[in-house]
Amino acid sequence: MLKTLLTTAILTGIFCAGFSVMVSQVAVQLSMTAVVVISFISGFLGSTIAQLVQKWRGEN
Repeated sequence: MLKTLLTTAILTGIFCAGFSVMVSQVAVQLSMTAVVVISFISGFLGSTIAQLVQKWRGEN
């Protein structure tokens, strides 16, 4: 269980870091609402992708 938890957290972190680099290249100045929405999307997609990877690897 610990291995699955750490793998999911690491995959989510990597996705969110990459997503934030991409967003920073596109928009220099964002409103607070946009930052909150983008942060939510990043976390949601990162977690979803990490869970799918775990499922495909047969660890879940």
